[in-house]
This record gives sequence, C-alpha cells and structure tokens, in this order.
Amino acid sequence: MNALHGLRAVLRGQVWLPGEPAFDTARRPWNLAIEQQVDAVVEAADAADVVALVRHARAAGLSITTQPNGHGASGRTAGTILLRTRRLDTLQVGPATRRARVGAGVASGLLQAAAAPYGLTGLPGSSPVVSVAGVALGGGLSWFGRAHGWVADSVTAFDIVDAEGHERHVTADTEPELYWALRGGGGSFAIVTALELALHPAPSLYGGRMLWPVRHAWAVMDAYRTITTTAPDELTVWLDLLHFPGAEPMVAVDATYLGDPAEAHSLLAPLDRLPSPLSDSRRPMSVAELGAITAEPTDPSAGLSHTELLTVLDDKAVRTLLDDPIEPLLSAQLRHLGGALAGPSDSPHGPLTEPYALYMFGLPADPGRTEAVTARQRALADALPTSGRKPLTFLNPNETVADAFNSDVLDRLGDIKRRHDPHDTFRANFPVLSAGARSGGAPAGC
Repeated sequence: MNALHGLRAVLRGQVWLPGEPAFDTARRPWNLAIEQQVDAVVEAADAADVVALVRHARAAGLSITTQPNGHGASGRTAGTILLRTRRLDTLQVGPATRRARVGAGVASGLLQAAAAPYGLTGLPGSSPVVSVAGVALGGGLSWFGRAHGWVADSVTAFDIVDAEGHERHVTADTEPELYWALRGGGGSFAIVTALELALHPAPSLYGGRMLWPVRHAWAVMDAYRTITTTAPDELTVWLDLLHFPGAEPMVAVDATYLGDPAEAHSLLAPLDRLPSPLSDSRRPMSVAELGAITAEPTDPSAGLSHTELLTVLDDKAVRTLLDDPIEPLLSAQLRHLGGALAGPSDSPHGPLTEPYALYMFGLPADPGRTEAVTARQRALADALPTSGRKPLTFLNPNETVADAFNSDVLDRLGDIKRRHDPHDTFRANFPVLSAGARSGGAPAGC
C-alpha cells in the first residue's frame, strides 16, 4: 500500500485510492454490469506522467491496466493500477498529407469532427465516444471497414511508453514485430500515448436509419440480403431487430454510403419498395454525424453482449433469426462485412472473410433476466452458421483472446509480450498470456 500512496509523489495527474470518496466512480468501467476491482486509479496529466507511472510501478512490482474511459473492460483487473488517458488529448489533422495525430484519450467523434471540414474521415464505428486508440489496438470495425479495412490497417505509427518506462516511436520500419502486435493485438505490450493514422477521402456521405414494425421483418430481411449481395465497398448496411422496454418490436436498417446521394438511393432501392416505414432518417450528412444513426448511449450503462461471425446468411440462418421473437434481447444486429475487410491485412486478425457479424445485446435487470438473456444469446449462436472466432473489440468478459486469434497468432503475440514486457507490467483487458487465453479458441487458419 505504501507504493500506491507514493503515486501522488511522482505524478501530476489525479490519483484515487480505495476508501476515498470518488474511488468507486473513478474505477467503474463503461459497462456497469462488469465488476472492476483495482488497487488504484490514475488519470495521467500527459505522456511524461505515463513514464513516471510505469517506472514507479516497475520498481514496486505493480501492474497497470489502461482504459481511456472504461470501454473494453473484462473484469480481469484485480491487483492493478487502472490508468485513464483522457487527458492525452492531442488531435492534429493534416489535410495535405491525409494524416492525423491522435492522443490516446481522443474519442472517435472528436476525430471525425476535426477531419470533416477537409472532406476526410477516420474509420469510426457506431459510437462516437469510444477512443480511437482503444479501437485500433483491438483491430477495430468501422462504418467504412468495407471500403478501407480494419481501423488498425490505417495506423502508421504509435507513440508508446515501454515496460522500462521509455518513450518510443514505433513504426513498421523501426520495430516491425511490436508494430504488428499493436495493430490489433490489444494492450498487453506497451502503453500507447498517441498514434498516427491515415485519413480517407469522404467528400460526400449519405446515411441514416429506416424503421418498421416487426411484422415486416421478413420483407426487410429479403431486401437486406438483396442489397448486401451486390453492395459496392462504399456501401455498408446493417439490419437491427429491436425490442425496447415498453415498446412494440421493430426492425431497422442502418446504412452509410461514401458517395453521391443519388447513387445511394439507387443502391438502396429495394428498401423503398417495402411498406412505408415508421421513420426514415436517411439524408446527406457529415462524417461527424455518424453517431446519430444508431444513437447508442453516450453515458455508462449495464449490458450483456455476445458476438458471432456468420459464414453465410442463408434461408436457414434467416429462419433462426426471424421465426421467434428476440425477447429477452434488446437487439440483434447484423453487420455486413466483406469488401476490404476480407482483403490482405498484416495485422493479428488478418483478413476477415466472414460476410456478416451478429451482435446480440440485452439488459441484466436482475439475475433471472441475466440468465434469460445469456441463454437466448447462446441458443442463437448454437443454431447459426458461425466461424468460431470474434473480433477482439467485441469479446465479452466470458471470452478470451483465444476466441479472437488462432494458435499461431497467439504464439507470436505471446513471444512479443515476453520480449517487451517480461515482468507483466502491462495487464490488458484481454491478456495474451493469461491462463484462460487458450481455452476454447478459434480454429487454425482463421
């Protein structure tokens, strides 16, 4: 405990210790259903503070878990110092070079707002409040992944603090093995203080959500399959089965198109031949407005998630999804993948060849509800044609990195971990060397 109290002597940022009034708030993850135990919480003032923290932790034999704002938590943080990097908020956009320098605490929506005036975009997901660095470290799926691949594929450099407490600039040329591991292998290897990434042209964007009563789900699914069968890489379409508390079940289609609105209307024409929707928010929009499409919560809340990658969306899979209500799930979302995501990727995930992802979400209102939600998720997963692996950023607390990577990738990541952090100073939310990392697992060749 003396080493923990000594944190205030070496850091300029905020420190919270157990028993202090704000400690429980400071340690909580984004998903309030996860119990996150830590020995201390630190909010670093800058990269120099991260250096001081690592050197102090190393000398005292302590471990550090990094979470900018709590996303990606797994509950595997007991005995660690929880590092918040929200104040590492550097954000520089170079319109001529189409590059951005992004601090570890910068949220995706802030990068989008900075890039939009130049007709450029990062690779944002559905939520504007997740950190760019956290998503990139986990590989990262995006609205524009079909056009530009994994988020990690666009990262050109990392600024890190290593396990010795030294600042380093990591690129494919300077440290190719560490660079490879950081582009999707998680937070086991170093603390990232900033990253540099390529931005992509987005002179025109069309997007939004259409919403129908669930009685039209079969017709909407038929249109969805028609569209996604021939969709160009610039078009991304998701289908959502929704059942909000106190409301009738609904079905939605979310879409973005990096191109002319008239072209988008033509590509999405099968949707316009369906019965009139309850609402239709599709319109030309800025890349800074993407968070409005699904309107995900921007404050911490509790939830239970389960993701599977589907090898096919055939008639049998459709019947599995639509024959019965999704209750007690809140949502079951199909994301169309493919495009550049299925192409070459020198990252731990490699090519994402599965054509669809299914993300299932429910609320843990009480123990009975929790069991019902997880049982429904398991039943759907067992009945669908899945590949057996998941993206790292979509793992839930009951899963490990072996559910994301095959054994060869895990061995390579483990070797890099042992070389760069032999004393396990850095404890990732999903560690590559944990005892449970090899339970289950993706089949070889994924």
